[in-house]
This record gives sequence, structure tokens and C-alpha cells, in this order.
Amino acid sequence: MIIEAILKINPSAEVVVRGSDINTSEIEWQNGTTPIPVADIEAKMVELQAEYDANQYQRDRATAYPSIQDQLDMQYWDNVNGTTNWEDAIAKVKTDNPK
Repeated sequence: MIIEAILKINPSAEVVVRGSDINTSEIEWQNGTTPIPVADIEAKMVELQAEYDANQYQRDRATAYPSIQDQLDMQYWDNVNGTTNWEDAIAKVKTDNPK
């Protein structure tokens, strides 16, 4: 997460990070990359974690949706039979995993 935060702040940064805890990691800035203060990196890490947490519903939905093959099959049979099985299945996933 440290490197992700650094690259969000400076996408062209060249850096080596040894460790995963910002307080104990060694950060080596390379090829003239201007060092970013640890406080700025920490703030960006908090922001990225909040964004990740806020999008949990997307990850939950992705695993709950029927496969594309199953969805296409549902759509075909809904069209043939005049049913709404596909719409119902998608609506249930969205209801079970709200934004």
C-alpha cells in the first residue's frame, strides 16, 4: 500500500520500499525523485483505504452475479417465455449488496 500511495501522489516516482509498515519501512528514492514526506504518504494511504472500503459492494456483487453464460441463458429464456428471471436475479444481487 505504501508504493500505491506514493505513485498516486507522484506517478513518475522511482522508489524502493523495504517493509510494509510506513513507520518502520525503509524508503529509498531513486534517480532524483523528490522525497515525499511520510505524513503525506500516510494521508494518501488512509484515503486509498477509505476508497477501497467504500467499494466493497462492487467486489461482493462481482462474486454474487450469475456467470455471463447463465445470464445470457436467462435472457434467452426470458425472451422466449416472457419471464423476468434475469432482471430478478440482477435486482436481487443489487438489493443484497447495496451501494
